[in-house]
Amino acid sequence: MARKDFDPSSVRPDARPPAQARLFDPAGEGPWRGSVEGIAMGGDVTVLAYGTDTPGAGPRLHVHPYDETFIVTEGRARFFVGDTVIEAAAGEIVLGPAGIPHRFENLGPGRLQTIDIHHSPRWIQTDLD
Repeated sequence: MARKDFDPSSVRPDARPPAQARLFDPAGEGPWRGSVEGIAMGGDVTVLAYGTDTPGAGPRLHVHPYDETFIVTEGRARFFVGDTVIEAAAGEIVLGPAGIPHRFENLGPGRLQTIDIHHSPRWIQTDLD
C-alpha cells in the first residue's frame, strides 16, 4: 500500500545528525535490559527494554508526567492503568496516559518482553509503592 501523507518538500531538515545507541545487551541478565534517553539521541522520546521469565513479575506501580506507550514484543502481560485492567499479547500496544499510575506483570507462561516508549527526552518517574 503506497502512502503519501504529506509533501516531503514542505519539511525542512532540522540539521540533527542520524544517531545510534545500544538499548540492551541480548545476553544481559535481569528484567531491566536497558534504556536510552531521547536527549542522548537528539530526539523527543526515551526508550526502555524490559523482560522477565517470571510469571507475576513486573515493574512497581509508578507514574510519569507524560504518556508512555508499551509494545509487547513477546509473551503476555496484564497492565493496570488507573482503574483499568488490560491484557495484551505479543504484537499489541498499550497506552499509559500522563499522570495515570500504572504497572504491568507477566501473565506467563514464558517470557514477557516489552519496549516502553516514554514520550519525553528524559526518563522521569515517581514510584508509588
